[in-house]
Amino acid sequence: MAVYTEVSDDALAAFLTAYDIGEAVAFRGIAEGVENSNYMLRTTTGDFILTLYEKRVDPAELPWFLGLMEHLSTQGVTCPQPVPGRDGSALRMLADRHAAITTFLPGVWPRRPQLAHCGPLGEALGGLHAAGASYTPVRPNALGPEGWAPLLARSLSRADEVAPDLGAELSAVLDRLRAAWPQDLPVGQIHADLFPDNVFFLDGRISGLIDFYFAATDILAYDLAICLNAWCFEADGAFNVTRGRALISGYQAVRPLTDAEGAALPVLAEGAALRFLLTRLYDWLYRPPGAMVTPKDPMEYLRKLRFHRHATGLASYVG
Repeated sequence: MAVYTEVSDDALAAFLTAYDIGEAVAFRGIAEGVENSNYMLRTTTGDFILTLYEKRVDPAELPWFLGLMEHLSTQGVTCPQPVPGRDGSALRMLADRHAAITTFLPGVWPRRPQLAHCGPLGEALGGLHAAGASYTPVRPNALGPEGWAPLLARSLSRADEVAPDLGAELSAVLDRLRAAWPQDLPVGQIHADLFPDNVFFLDGRISGLIDFYFAATDILAYDLAICLNAWCFEADGAFNVTRGRALISGYQAVRPLTDAEGAALPVLAEGAALRFLLTRLYDWLYRPPGAMVTPKDPMEYLRKLRFHRHATGLASYVG
């Protein structure tokens, strides 16, 4: 989450007249994340999140995201729910941006992921994939392999400002991964961004999953690979196999991996590392002036990418 677009008190008050959720009593921007403008909103009836959609979110796809969250909730996944206005619509305009209000979920995201978080996370991810199987609308993953070349092209001329010869290394990785990318693995609805700041815990249990605006119809095991990158590395770049084993075991307790998925996990994980490296690289180099946003270090994902390059199947992640 982040804040790129400021909302005035008068604009917010006028916006809320379309809803039956009372008047604003507290309103503050949320600086975490890098994609949309997000605000914590407290009204006379309760707490909510207000999101203004920026950058990589296509407004035409917003009904797909909101519909997915509504569907997952009916299948037992705890996630934010769009709040409709009096006219029944959850989408409207604010400060020249498409905007929506969603329900607030209690809990705290883990600043330092621990072993105890990883098993429940795997179970939650497996549950999300199971619940999403009955959501039939399809959204291709705009940040899948076909989207990586355009992403790299946007930053290639300045990539070596971040690290020597980074542009050449990423170009070689991209070529190799696109040639090796699996084509016949199980596909379904994936979250595609289930980082620690998108998973809330309360009293030792997961209390909710948030931020579905990268969700897509893609390889299910790719979602697991994203989580391995996000949850199972130490600060020094070393892979924590104990956390990896817990994450994968939790996932397989709900949805067992096929042999082909296990064998493809290193390629999927390297691809996931490349995808986040590329978006972080662009955001690092081209941060909008004055934006209330904390850019994330792309070099963290270069170290992870290099680890996956030498991994051999499922065993590399479970020991």
